[in-house]
Amino acid sequence: MTTHATARKPPPEPEVGTPIICVRGLTNSFGQQVVHQDLDLDVRHGEILGVVGGSGTGKSVLMRSIIGLQQPDTGDIRVFGEQTRDRGESETKDVRRRWGVLFQNGALFSTLTVAENVQVPIREYYPAIDQQLLDEIASYKIVATGLPAESSSKYPSELSGGMRKRAGLARALALDPELLFLDEPTAGLDPIGAAAFDNLIRALKDLLGLTVFLITHDLDTLYAICDRVAVLADKKVVAVGTIPELLALDHPWIQEYFNGPRGRAAEDSAEREAARKPAPETGDNRGKTD
Repeated sequence: MTTHATARKPPPEPEVGTPIICVRGLTNSFGQQVVHQDLDLDVRHGEILGVVGGSGTGKSVLMRSIIGLQQPDTGDIRVFGEQTRDRGESETKDVRRRWGVLFQNGALFSTLTVAENVQVPIREYYPAIDQQLLDEIASYKIVATGLPAESSSKYPSELSGGMRKRAGLARALALDPELLFLDEPTAGLDPIGAAAFDNLIRALKDLLGLTVFLITHDLDTLYAICDRVAVLADKKVVAVGTIPELLALDHPWIQEYFNGPRGRAAEDSAEREAARKPAPETGDNRGKTD
């Protein structure tokens, strides 16, 4: 008897605004130190959610809990509607292949070239793919993140800090994810490099239809590309909203963060950038000539 393998059907496309990540009652502790207690958070389909908070508020711990690298004490974590807490890698394999992660500083394998780094997740999930196709996919991802094609054969030690971040982003995009986790992606970059990376994230988000969970302390990034911002304080998410919505709150950390000198400078920069952008054309102007 002959059997025929059937292709896996792609998951249905969520509607814009549908929660992609749902965290309820999350508690994380390290010994006597409680980092999170009864933390709740939703990340909506199609948005870039910025996650901010003071030192020690557990921004990276929250991300690591969601992707399964940190086992919380209690709580419910669902990604794409599936429970991910207390489940092994084999049980969550179909969910994990739908997200990509860019850790701080890229977290590249130092003994592998950029192309080989990008191929790592592809080899893990699709071991039967031949080398020629692997090379083609890696080349495409590398160029898509703004790196020159010749970067493929370079090792991480031969790249600048900004290039390593882009190489890490290329690896995060290797499996064409729907959800992208970014941990301090512009940390250590000069203002021009950080702005270029912000623009790249926004362009890729729009082009690929990504949902982005973005940990940052960079106020320029928050103003430039984030649709909403989640604020971690007091061991939980104390507020989630647009920056104008957050500014209307009287929480002391929020006011100090967004209304301090750096916050006001970032707001002024965002307003100047918005003023430089041309207004969108309307239907009434189409076809008209001077």
